[in-house]
Amino acid sequence: MTIGQAARDLRVRPRATPVHRTQHGLLSSEALQGYGFLLPALLLLLLFHLLPVFYALFLSLFDARVFRDMWHPGPFSGATNYGRLFTSADFRQSLTNTLWFAGITVPGGLCLAVLFAQLLNARIWGRTGYRVTYFLPYITSTVAAAVVWRWIFQPRVGVANAVLAWLGLPGQNWADEPRGIFQLIGQLAGVPLTGWLAGPSLALVTVAIVSVWYSVGFNTVIALAGLTTIPMDLYEAARIDGASRWHLFRHITLPLLTPTLLFLLIVETIRSFQSFDFFYQMMSGVPVPGAKVVTIYLYEQGFKAFNLGYAAAIGLVLFAIIFVLTLVQFRATRDRVVYAD
Repeated sequence: MTIGQAARDLRVRPRATPVHRTQHGLLSSEALQGYGFLLPALLLLLLFHLLPVFYALFLSLFDARVFRDMWHPGPFSGATNYGRLFTSADFRQSLTNTLWFAGITVPGGLCLAVLFAQLLNARIWGRTGYRVTYFLPYITSTVAAAVVWRWIFQPRVGVANAVLAWLGLPGQNWADEPRGIFQLIGQLAGVPLTGWLAGPSLALVTVAIVSVWYSVGFNTVIALAGLTTIPMDLYEAARIDGASRWHLFRHITLPLLTPTLLFLLIVETIRSFQSFDFFYQMMSGVPVPGAKVVTIYLYEQGFKAFNLGYAAAIGLVLFAIIFVLTLVQFRATRDRVVYAD
């Protein structure tokens, strides 16, 4: 074949079909193949995430009890379950307890995560082993961890009360104590505190301590990953200018760690509002009123009282609260997040 014949063949050869769409607007085989790979994940997402949400919305509109036909759960009640929910003193109390729990675990977990990440980011011998040690609680079974912590906070033979006795302080009921922690401290100081001044119950604080212990490993790993993205040139330039360790942390580390902290803030807030395992396990399924959070209240209504429609309404309201809080967090921190570039 001569060069001229090859050139003529190239001129008459038809153009290649576009990668994404054909001339008639139909998806190409390449795009169809991509959607085919996505199909299993999309089906799982639809079956186990989206459909349950819509079915819970459907169920919340009925006076649903124990039923055999999932599409005929009982008499239609409209918004009755939601009206009952917003006028329920038990729901308000459980929501207040949940807010207390989030107010303890979220700031506490983030502060400890940044502290431990700073320590583990230092060039010390055996830091890989330390990193693994900090992460171990997060991969521990929550049931097993709750059993161990329940024994530690056992009122009669627990380690916590043994430490208090060694310090000359009275023992506590810990996970079974309905009184507020500030109220208990006020009694030791001779200052009576009631109402909001009493603070969250000691039972709630006990579970919050265990929850922070459990999640701090995950938060530390994420914060440590955020620290590794900060350019070292910034630290070197600041040290040349005479910056102290506090100035390095305040003006370089903390601002450039804000994207990671925003992620952890949102994840920890969602986790705190959805917390259930430790409350149920450490209190043997019967929490004191001062430690009954929304998830426990939902469980009692749905699986003990069998008010399934009412429980579905609780779940949807909890979903709405978490969704609004997430949007508020994004909105409030949008202008405060600093990126290295």
